Amino acid sequence: MKKIGVFVCHCGRNISATVNIDNVVKKIKKYPGVSFCTDNKYMCSDPGQDLIKKAIKEKKLGSVVIAACSPSLHEVTFRNNSVKAGLNPYLTEIANIREQCSWVHTNIEEATKKAINIIESIIEKIKLNESLSPVKVKVNPKVLVIGAGIAGIQTSLDVANAGHKVILIERSPSIGGRMAQLSETFPTLDCSQCILTPKMVEVSQHKNISLYTFSELEEISGNVGNFKVKIKKKASCVDNTKCTGCGICSEKCPVSVDSEFDEGLGKRKAIYSPFPQAVPNKPVIDKENCTFFLKDGKCGVCKIVCPFEAIDFNQKDEIIEKEVGAVIVATGYELYPMKNIKEYGAGKYPDVINGLQFERLLSASGPTEGEIHRPSDNKIPKRVAFISCVGSRDPEHHLPYCSKICCMYMVKHAFLYKEHVPDGEAIVFSIDTRTSGKDYEEFFTRAKEEGNILYIRGKPARIIKQGNELVIWCINTLTGKQLRVKCDMVVLSMAIVPSSGALQLAKELRIQTNSFGFFSEAHPKLRPVESLVPGFYLAGTAQSPKDIPDTVSQASGAAAKVLTLLSSDEISHSPIIATVNEELCSGCGICVETCPYDAREMDEERQIATVKEILCEGCGACISACPSGASQQRNLTDDQINNMIKVILQ
Repeated sequence: MKKIGVFVCHCGRNISATVNIDNVVKKIKKYPGVSFCTDNKYMCSDPGQDLIKKAIKEKKLGSVVIAACSPSLHEVTFRNNSVKAGLNPYLTEIANIREQCSWVHTNIEEATKKAINIIESIIEKIKLNESLSPVKVKVNPKVLVIGAGIAGIQTSLDVANAGHKVILIERSPSIGGRMAQLSETFPTLDCSQCILTPKMVEVSQHKNISLYTFSELEEISGNVGNFKVKIKKKASCVDNTKCTGCGICSEKCPVSVDSEFDEGLGKRKAIYSPFPQAVPNKPVIDKENCTFFLKDGKCGVCKIVCPFEAIDFNQKDEIIEKEVGAVIVATGYELYPMKNIKEYGAGKYPDVINGLQFERLLSASGPTEGEIHRPSDNKIPKRVAFISCVGSRDPEHHLPYCSKICCMYMVKHAFLYKEHVPDGEAIVFSIDTRTSGKDYEEFFTRAKEEGNILYIRGKPARIIKQGNELVIWCINTLTGKQLRVKCDMVVLSMAIVPSSGALQLAKELRIQTNSFGFFSEAHPKLRPVESLVPGFYLAGTAQSPKDIPDTVSQASGAAAKVLTLLSSDEISHSPIIATVNEELCSGCGICVETCPYDAREMDEERQIATVKEILCEGCGACISACPSGASQQRNLTDDQINNMIKVILQ
């Protein structure tokens, strides 16, 4: 039997305040199989690490138990330290006597007894531990980025500039995302297009980036380092090799429909490019509204007027197959549907609009060319109300979370309105104002003072229409007085929600989401850009609401993580995974259906289940489901678990 060494940490007073360390050491020294036991005030410190290494060598220890804090914090630290002393890392285990013992108890006697039991159970486990080696797999150095808003653009450029090939897909006809719709950005009020367009052009011209717009992920298979993806490139009915983007086809098209880019406030044609600075600036045909497709070829004006013969009505959707080593999800956001806010007349009164619609009114390339007009009659509104937290921070009726940017873009909107309509009145209704970013508080103060903006503390109860005016019913929570405020237009700061299709994409990628549909990170503090599934990374508002600086920062963080992954020709994966005893396996296939990581498959010839080791995350679902006991987990077998339970129940 291997000699076992046990090292008990005081963790300052985190453990020793409620656990009698001396009694623990005395008891464990006498436990069967233990050859050496000692303690140290800080076992994770350099002196503590040196103590462990020295004991391994001098006492010829074959396995080590560290009685300390959670393995999620220092397991890697202690295992790496054991390797330096010549010990296999998987022969080092942590007994968690801090989070699972000292922190949850006040009775020293009881806590000490429990700490001893926890340590003894881990000793029983490690007696049957095997020496393991990581699973290794070759890495494909290409990267897939899903979504080409500012997050997708930034992360693509970072990876591409490091010398790796990037496949960037975007379901819209142009890249740019929501940022392309903005007029100006807070707190600097610089033109959104001015700072975004150069990056859009750089993406389109970068030698390492293959750009697929009007495209969606159709299918993905494989594992970290080696994914196979199928991309559906939708038929635009325009031959981009011939098209010059002259715009004659759009100009002559007889069909006009509401523009998605202008949030329904402007019109576009059935053959269109979303906005003047679109990249690529090549039109696509909207088959759902095109007369040619709706009436059996009875139009075709665009084909007739095109001087370059670029229109191809017979063009079909195309499936493009690629292989990549990693995937970055940057699918962006949408606004909470206004139809859910019936108390404000959203969807009923045309002069009640959302923040993105107001952005399009402010934009020089918008439907009113930067002039603020009421949608109902095109008159200049002389009093505009801005309402914050619409759909956000409302657990009783809508969404409980803060959408983070609403307060600031509302400040920007009120300030810009006063610049466009100097004699107008801007009234802001808010619960409070959150200014969490750099220079945000200063911008808020400047807007209030220079813009002469009236802030009313209180969330309106309802909005009704009287004649040509909208009347806001509200209580000022500072004074307690009821208010009836008449205005010409209302701008709602709507909550941010995940992009449509995000949940379906999450299912395809096998990535977890939270209850609201945002992609879940592996750890909110220590691994904020990684998903729980190896090889998938998160960027921007796909993960949570955030402003542009935070989005760009996270995009670069995701790129850095991917570059770390691609820095070696092969990657290592934990060997603590499920196995199959072929003699016991009945080939029922239950484990294949149960595995959430697609790490199981049936060997049809031998009629047994097999494990795709690189995909297995050691979750144990297959083991609990296996009716014949053929599935076991390395270093966490049924025998080990039974022995641990017996010790604890003594």
